[in-house]
Amino acid sequence: MTPSYVLVTGGGGFIGSHTVVALQERGLQVIVVDDHSTSSPAALDRVAEVSGVRPLLYSLDLNDRGALNRVFSMHRIDAVIHFAARKAVGESTEIPFEYFDVNIGGTASLLRVMHEHGVHRLVFSSSCSIYGDGAPDGTPLAETAPARPTNPYAWSKWACEQVIAQGCLFHPELRAISLRYFNPVGAHPSGLLGEDPLGEPRNLMPYLMQVAAGQRAQLTVFGQDYPTADGSAVRDYIHVCDVADGHLVALDHLDDIPGHRVINLGTGIGTSVLALRTTTEMVTGRRIPYLLRGRRRGDVAALIADAGRARREWGWQPRHDLTEMCGDAWKFTRANPHGYQALSAV
Repeated sequence: MTPSYVLVTGGGGFIGSHTVVALQERGLQVIVVDDHSTSSPAALDRVAEVSGVRPLLYSLDLNDRGALNRVFSMHRIDAVIHFAARKAVGESTEIPFEYFDVNIGGTASLLRVMHEHGVHRLVFSSSCSIYGDGAPDGTPLAETAPARPTNPYAWSKWACEQVIAQGCLFHPELRAISLRYFNPVGAHPSGLLGEDPLGEPRNLMPYLMQVAAGQRAQLTVFGQDYPTADGSAVRDYIHVCDVADGHLVALDHLDDIPGHRVINLGTGIGTSVLALRTTTEMVTGRRIPYLLRGRRRGDVAALIADAGRARREWGWQPRHDLTEMCGDAWKFTRANPHGYQALSAV
């Protein structure tokens, strides 16, 4: 029989590549679709090195439905895990229409092609940013918390969830789970696979790592007057391998009930920017100078997950603590001080 595949959009990205490793280590056949606009093709070389298997790769834009159709026509695809998106809060306030085109347009295009080819199982990479300002007192947020997106990135993820939910409503054969995860950080424990942003990092952990490695002079901390213990923003950081595992568990539970479901992935522990800096100093043994600046447009004070539903319904829970997250990120940075591109240029 023709083997069935899991198609992973954005499989060359940070979370996508770790999820591809987890899928292949389970013995599943994987197809990656990625235009590499925000990721390096070399990440998939590392995926092959870690897992022993090179996934099939098609370099294309999800909005190119003709090219996407050809991929679905050539392979028997059983399910889709959809990561492909632009994802930086600050950048989204500068180029909102590009975010809507890539994130919402790409998701609608994917759903249309899936439907045309009779593929009815989807795990969607969503975001805690949908919750907006979160709970005023910083308490963990459950899936029942209202959606209050405060920036174009968050709005685009919320819109994608609504498009998927409507698809499930009018096509009952479609099964979909949106995973709202909080702040993935860390790296594969091998040190071969990690977060390698193109250009200046827009996420906190790779920026911290570059300062620790001496590639940047200091960390810029946006916001010093939030209603938190030290005035800096608080987030729920989760190891990227725990997030990848959550996607596999979601895949296993797609057929439990019909329709669209939302599930949080997080630790339930809030850590401020300044506290993460302190942990990074401890783990790396390097000093992390920092500069305090005003709040960044679109940011919020605190976002912490209530991941009780994933634990109750699936038995999923994170296995790695903050020290391990920083330690694995540092291991990747030391082994790859200039990221994947340095290897590609050799």
